[in-house]
Amino acid sequence: QVTLVESGGGLVQAGGSLSLSCVVSGRPFADSAMGWFRQAPGKEREFVAAIRWSSDSPWYSDVSRGRFTIARDTTKNTVYLQMNRLNPDDTAVYYCASGPAVATMGKREEYLYWGQGTQVTVSS
Repeated sequence: QVTLVESGGGLVQAGGSLSLSCVVSGRPFADSAMGWFRQAPGKEREFVAAIRWSSDSPWYSDVSRGRFTIARDTTKNTVYLQMNRLNPDDTAVYYCASGPAVATMGKREEYLYWGQGTQVTVSS
């Protein structure tokens, strides 16, 4: 069993930054994908960024590329999402997810484990 706990959300002004963390308990498979998704009110949950435990190669969506950075620390079982140049459209609940057999990094249906989410609110 794998459990994920996010932290680091909050209220920030447009143009500001936030750093989210996701602590993973249990033993994810070595090649598990770790993803960040977000869901705004009335919208579907969308992919933000992902990375594999076994590789430093990140994946980004069009909305996050160039502004967000995903990283993982295998010694701390933690995945991070550094978010810069935030704007009100980034307001959402951000979820951490993990999947042992994710083939398409941006496909939420392939992720097996999910955290409870952390709220990010960007004011204009």
